Order: sequence, then structure tokens, then C-alpha cells
Amino acid sequence: MTKARAMRELLARKELVVSPNVYDGYSAMLVAKMGFKAAATGGSGFSNARLGQPDIGLLTMMENVDACRHIARSISIPLMADAETGYGNPVTVYHTVQYFEEAGVVGINIEDQLSPKRCGHMQGKELISAAEMAKKVEAAVKAKKDPDFIINARTDAIAVEGFDRVVERARLYLAAGADMVFPDAIESEEQIKRFVDAVRAPVSINIGFGIRSRPTTPLIPVKRLQAIGVARVTMARMLPSAALMGMHKALELMRDHVESGTVHDRPDLLYGMDEITALMGYDRIADLEAQFLPDDQLERKYGTGTVDYVVREKGR
Repeated sequence: MTKARAMRELLARKELVVSPNVYDGYSAMLVAKMGFKAAATGGSGFSNARLGQPDIGLLTMMENVDACRHIARSISIPLMADAETGYGNPVTVYHTVQYFEEAGVVGINIEDQLSPKRCGHMQGKELISAAEMAKKVEAAVKAKKDPDFIINARTDAIAVEGFDRVVERARLYLAAGADMVFPDAIESEEQIKRFVDAVRAPVSINIGFGIRSRPTTPLIPVKRLQAIGVARVTMARMLPSAALMGMHKALELMRDHVESGTVHDRPDLLYGMDEITALMGYDRIADLEAQFLPDDQLERKYGTGTVDYVVREKGR
């Protein structure tokens, strides 16, 4: 079964698909290890972590595709990607879809902001016309080679045109062939329910995680979102924010160590080396070496007796 088919089947179960947003190999492999059935990427995570820049449309299409390719290859669960505005007009969108599909993701979001776009939770957003966005969706549907590849049409209209226009736009995008719709920065549980009831199609929602994140869309229990009828939920800022907080605390202790000489033994703040090597699959390298390296190389690398160990433990 392809990953795209697996994602389709997850959505068809009518159980909410929880897709934490990832931004690098560590975060992606940890999401898979923790048992989540799907993952997502976001433009803000890549822009902030890879470029050290705010999410204001500076990330190029090929930078995004390249990052997604490495992440998709590293995990067995489906990965959906944020393709921003599609990086141009409908003709550009056509090529964008094919690049992302070839990178191994199972679907993309495209949004109706005017380029250069900005993070959906920032002020100052501008939109293209609904008709132009519908043409982008048509081009995206036409471009995909795998019928299971998912086109998720995002609209940022709620802050610009109001709730009624969000519904109108979503319906137009669905009529153009979108598989799922995503009203970003929707403002309340009541609005989410009204939107789901109005569009009668798979709906993706992005929520914050915790009070500190101050999200536009409030933190709503996942079971409540499922009861409302939401198909998929993402948490764009959760893992980047958690990583930043962890690094901040570790660096505070390191600074104190440098300044005062106090040694802080805080294993609760750090993944152990054994945990990192297990997460990243270093055992696979040992298995491959056992299968393919000549005996003299194994003994040169690891010492006398290595070959006997390999024969006994690895079944060579």
C-alpha cells in the first residue's frame, strides 16, 4: 500500500487524524516513534528553523521540496506538506504538485493568499480572488499522477472577508476538485462546527498547543474536534516551540556552568546518546556492515573476535 493510499484510508475511517507538524529529521522520526499515524510540515517551521527568518514568503519552492523529500524518506508514516501559495499562478501550481509528489509526500496544502504570503496567524494578509484560487486547485488536481495524492485547499479569508466568505470560498475550491479544505486561523469551536456543517467535506484544522502559544484558533480537545466532524488536525508550532524551550533551558544551565562553575546534572532535559542512536537507526548500519563488510574490515574496525560475534549474533 502506498503512503498516499494509507492517508486516504485514515481519513475515510471518520476518526480524527492527528498530524503533528515536523520540521527536521529528529522531529519527524520522533512523531513516528511516538505512534502518531501521520505528520505534516509547515512553512513557518522551515522558514524559522532552516532559514532563520520569519514566515513571510522567503522559503523557495525547491527549498521546501528538498526538505520534505528528506523527511518523507526518513519515516514510514504519511507526510503532508505545506506548499504555501503554490509559488505562482495555476501553471506554476501544476509543476509544484508534481515536484512535491515526486518528493514522496502524500498531499499538499495550497492557500489563497497573495504572494508574498505570510504566516496565517499574522496580521496584514491579502487574498487572491476566489476564482483564481479555484483555477489553482483545478491545476493541482490535473497535475497529480497518483489519484490518492491529496489536495488540501487552505483559505485565509476569515480575517480578511469574514466567516460567510470562508464558507463560499471553501465550497468553490471543493467544486474545483479539492479533497479537503482548511480554514486557517478560524476563531472558535462554534465557528469550526458551523464550517464543518456548511461544507460537508473533509476539514483540516490547525490548533495551538498550550496557553503560551497564544494561537488564533484556540486549543480544543481532540475528542471534541472529532465529535464536531473534523477530519484532520495539525499543530504547526508545537514541536518547534517545545524544542526552543528545551534548548533555552539547557543553554541557561550551560551559561550558569560557565559563569559560576556549577555542574548541572539534568538528564530530564536531554535525550541520552543511546536514545538518539536508537531513534536515528544506527543499528541498521551495524546490520549492513555485518552483511556486507569483509571479515578483515570488521576486525580492523572493531577488533579481534568481531567476526565470531557477527556470525553468532547477526546470523552471518
